[in-house]
Amino acid sequence: MGNVVGADSLRWYRPIREARAPGPTLLWLHGGGFFRGTPEQPEAHDVARVLAEQGVTVVTAAYRLAPFPGTGRFRPRPAGPQERFRLPLDDVVAAARAVSAVSPHGVVLGGASAGACLAAAATLHALDDGAPPVGAIFAYGFFHARHPRDGDPAHRSRGHRRITHAPWALDVANRNHAGTRQALAHRYAFPGGHDLTGFPPTLVVDAERDTMRTSGGRFASELADAGTDVERHVLADSAHAFLNRPGLPAFTTGTALIAEWIGRRPGHG
Repeated sequence: MGNVVGADSLRWYRPIREARAPGPTLLWLHGGGFFRGTPEQPEAHDVARVLAEQGVTVVTAAYRLAPFPGTGRFRPRPAGPQERFRLPLDDVVAAARAVSAVSPHGVVLGGASAGACLAAAATLHALDDGAPPVGAIFAYGFFHARHPRDGDPAHRSRGHRRITHAPWALDVANRNHAGTRQALAHRYAFPGGHDLTGFPPTLVVDAERDTMRTSGGRFASELADAGTDVERHVLADSAHAFLNRPGLPAFTTGTALIAEWIGRRPGHG
């Protein structure tokens, strides 16, 4: 899973123009199924750049990745915990604390796909620490140890993702991230289905043609049932990872929704 990721991995994107009023900082995490991805990919870099242009201060962070699914048994056993999910979570928690220390108006935790799951887990961790973020943002995330099955064809991924994002394939990636079957049930591995009391206001932006939309919708409902102020959008005619393709209309719509939502957090005019 690589070396421990430190605070020096943080990348700050500050607005060129002054916002109307100071607001929270967004800590934004890339996706990649927990086993790939970097802060350099468009889903992190371009999202942060565009949001900064719209007046939002954004920080991206690296986190330790799991091995490619199915190859872990051929690699030396890591020195860290067998609960593999704790390694990237530790990195995200450390990043959140570092950002919070220099963000007087609070931190919003957010991410896309696997990054959304990690951001949700880090939010629970912060709640347990008594230092919750002021908000959370999840783009086409998945949050449940076993991916919810949905028979509606409109909720399914298309093209090559019909295979790579099939529920059984997503379950394999989840098991790879957790590290053990027992770890799948931990609320820090997959927050879906657990107690979400105290979760901060949350924005959920999902893709219409995305198998993971089912988990995103269920998690939004679970948050609402726990008393969280939830705003959810399903972008029409969009597919998973639209934030990784800056040329798509969904990228423009998604980033605009995020900027507008953060602009309504305490501290903004």
